[in-house]
Amino acid sequence: MPDFRLIIGALPPSRNVASQPFSPGIPVTGNKMQTIKCVVVGDGAVGKTCLLISYTTNAFPDEYIPTVFDNYSTQTCVDGRAVSLNLWDTAGQEEYDRLRTLSYPQTHVFIICFSVASPSSHANVRHKWHPEVCHHCPGVPVLLVGTKRDLRGDKETLEKLKEQGMSPTTPQQGGALARSIGAVQYLECSALLQEGVREVFNEAVRAVLYPNAKKHSKKCVLL
Repeated sequence: MPDFRLIIGALPPSRNVASQPFSPGIPVTGNKMQTIKCVVVGDGAVGKTCLLISYTTNAFPDEYIPTVFDNYSTQTCVDGRAVSLNLWDTAGQEEYDRLRTLSYPQTHVFIICFSVASPSSHANVRHKWHPEVCHHCPGVPVLLVGTKRDLRGDKETLEKLKEQGMSPTTPQQGGALARSIGAVQYLECSALLQEGVREVFNEAVRAVLYPNAKKHSKKCVLL
């Protein structure tokens, strides 16, 4: 069971997300480093925790994979700008719906994940995850990420999907979904192969640093 003590203890007890307007692109003055809170959401077992561990350790977790990755803060540099990136993992299972949203206040950017090998997780982006983050944090930019890209060529995965009359999500389908929900961008990655992992978080940072980019035109589209 994930330990939500870190999440609950880190939140100001009297804060209500509805009363906290999002201020994108907070200017950095002097030598003060900008802090960016990035929350990763999506169905259970789509690879959110592996993505975070791979990014923070530069290695895929071969042995123990926790249900939820401990909150992690790292300093990174994107386009010559140094930022402190606070990464928040979440549990995607339905039984954690109420607890999960406690981590949403003061979020600067969301990463919504689905597995390209799981059509149901792709569908839940539209039916669950995008509506949820828009409800709790309207106006906060969203990055859509297709995980487990390596499984597109996995014979066993393809056979299982074929038996159900399904196939992996294509890059074109992922891009179309991103546009339909007004996501800043659609990216794919493979934590196992360490492909596209760093780009995911660099683009999440850019979504906050450059809030007026053209891809922000429809951040919240309630469907």
